[in-house]
Amino acid sequence: MKRPEVVRTVLVDGRLYLRNADETLTPLRNETDYARLDALSPAENESIADNDIEGAPMSDEEWARVEIRQPVKKPVGLKLDDDVLSWFKSQGRGYQTHINAVLRRYVEARRKAG
Repeated sequence: MKRPEVVRTVLVDGRLYLRNADETLTPLRNETDYARLDALSPAENESIADNDIEGAPMSDEEWARVEIRQPVKKPVGLKLDDDVLSWFKSQGRGYQTHINAVLRRYVEARRKAG
């Protein structure tokens, strides 16, 4: 029996990315109008979802193939310029996560450039 294809979505720093076959990540854009959505009744919300021409709601079988994974974090020793590290630390909690996000954006831009 053929194993069902798994949709590979990765959560990185609170943002969803699609993991491509070549292991690169493509950011998933969120175009949700949350203010409009919050103003809808549950019945209106269901009706819009049922009639969405850009994509039907996912079936139970499709949801069964979804896999959301956190990327593996590896501890490293990294030497940074003092002013760079000081700036990130001055931004408050989560400075290491922010450094990782900047590096991820750089990596993705370089991958796209070829």
